[in-house]
Amino acid sequence: MPVPGLTASVPSPQRAAAQPGLPWLSVAAQRIVDSSGRSVILRGFNDDALLESTVNPAPLDATDATLMGRSGFDVVRLPIAWSLLEPKPGQFDFAYIARIAAAVQLLNEHNLYVVLDMHFLGWSPVYGGSGAPAWATVSGVPDPVWGGMPSLGRFLSPAINVSTANFWLSQSLQQDYIDAWRTLAQRFRQDSGVAGYDLMNEPHSFPLPPIRFDKDQLFPFYARAVSGIGAADPNHLFFLDNDMAGDLPTAVVPLSAPNLVYAPHVYTGSLIPPQFTGDAGPLRTHIDELASEAATVPAALWFGEFDIDFHLPLSTKWIAAAVDAFSQHSSGWAWWQWRESSGYGVRSYDGSAVDTGLLHALARPYVEAASPGVSSSPQGADGLLISVPAGAGDSLEVAWPAYLDGAPNVTSTCGAGASWDRGVARLSVAVPAGGACAISVLR
Repeated sequence: MPVPGLTASVPSPQRAAAQPGLPWLSVAAQRIVDSSGRSVILRGFNDDALLESTVNPAPLDATDATLMGRSGFDVVRLPIAWSLLEPKPGQFDFAYIARIAAAVQLLNEHNLYVVLDMHFLGWSPVYGGSGAPAWATVSGVPDPVWGGMPSLGRFLSPAINVSTANFWLSQSLQQDYIDAWRTLAQRFRQDSGVAGYDLMNEPHSFPLPPIRFDKDQLFPFYARAVSGIGAADPNHLFFLDNDMAGDLPTAVVPLSAPNLVYAPHVYTGSLIPPQFTGDAGPLRTHIDELASEAATVPAALWFGEFDIDFHLPLSTKWIAAAVDAFSQHSSGWAWWQWRESSGYGVRSYDGSAVDTGLLHALARPYVEAASPGVSSSPQGADGLLISVPAGAGDSLEVAWPAYLDGAPNVTSTCGAGASWDRGVARLSVAVPAGGACAISVLR
């Protein structure tokens, strides 16, 4: 049965001047927009450098930020840990907040927005994963180790599941969590380089019933969290993950609030079986379903995680199919993840190697910011054909990866002016007001 919609109350934004090159972001008509009203597409990576030692995070350095920025990306989803933020109830580690701020500053210096993601994997580092502090777990429950972290066997641990369910059934623990977010949000309240807050990584119903969980726990929690965090910081976007129970649908409860972004994760055919065989149909169908869920919220759509082992023979085709499907919904994304020594990382854990094949599969030219109604399609191996409807003349930004070696060749039907900044891998195009315009951008 349908349930009544929810409302989260958030004050009007009160924003300081934005950082150069990183205008404030908002949501309008289910699109992420900048302060000029241009639609903004955020593409980039996750980077887990600030997580607990239990998940063995790789460091984040200036080389990482430089390579991401010069490859045309504009966002990093930065996982952070509740266990490190609030190691004891009500006691916050401001040295850890300073580490977060330093990482944000480093990425912002390379024109990369940051989405702060309160991350969970296996509920807590107590169980070898990431997330909740020890005081937010339930002690005395058996914790048999049936597999490494992450694995299905590990996630079947009674201890992990009792602690997870306890959180979702405890409004007191949820309020503690929201208060931790409020403390962090107060630090970044006036920072336009932070795109927003991903409220909880991969919440899932297990061991609670999935549909009832979404309606009775997940979305009511989201409403309270948006209201609570928004009271401390009304200036940023709120990213809401889907119920990450495999590829099962999320029973979305409509939520009325400003600046909402639905941020599902996509592992269809990669981590979620059956394995991809070259048929992109199931992948596209699932992405379409997630887009429908975003419209039900209603919220802008952004895919907070996706990946496949690049060592697999059909991985390039899977990546192309996923990115094409995201683009069909005018949505950005963040690959999991930037730095690890595996088929999933672009830069190796020790920083000694870069998988240029994976980087080039992800680093496509794209229209990063443009007036509503502007569309684009691939042209040749690396080019774009951009269509600007009548009345939508304005400046637009094209991400043009530096590995494409030099300024793009730009022609148009309207005499549009173009300037190329290799340092930030951006092509700025000034489209005259008035009639429609077709713009060709080629290597």
